[in-house]
Amino acid sequence: MARISGVNIPTNKRINIALTYIYGIGPKIAFDICKNASIDRSKRVNELNDEEVNRIRDLIDKNYSVEGDLRRKVSSDIKRLNDLGCYRGLRHRKKLPVRGQRTHTNARTRKGKAVAIAGKKKVTKG
Repeated sequence: MARISGVNIPTNKRINIALTYIYGIGPKIAFDICKNASIDRSKRVNELNDEEVNRIRDLIDKNYSVEGDLRRKVSSDIKRLNDLGCYRGLRHRKKLPVRGQRTHTNARTRKGKAVAIAGKKKVTKG
């Protein structure tokens, strides 16, 4: 099992798919890594030799911010926006969509599960 950037990547998948299991590496960056390391993208992870895995590891460490460093950077950026009190920071604080999406309908992923609001009780004549 290959371990890159502190992540055990799955051995039975193609290398360009397996690299996307690392936080901060998507399909495009995985393609670029395979191209720069001169590794065939159709190869499976268990078919790679140690030298190829080391080339991938060195490329990622040298050129890309991934996993812990990237998570730390993103959280510090959000914290900075919150501390500034800017509009985006307020949206983060209220757990609402930040990038201009509508909230009248949708936005359930960001807002969480819908909560029913109790209606007015009808007064019965007695």
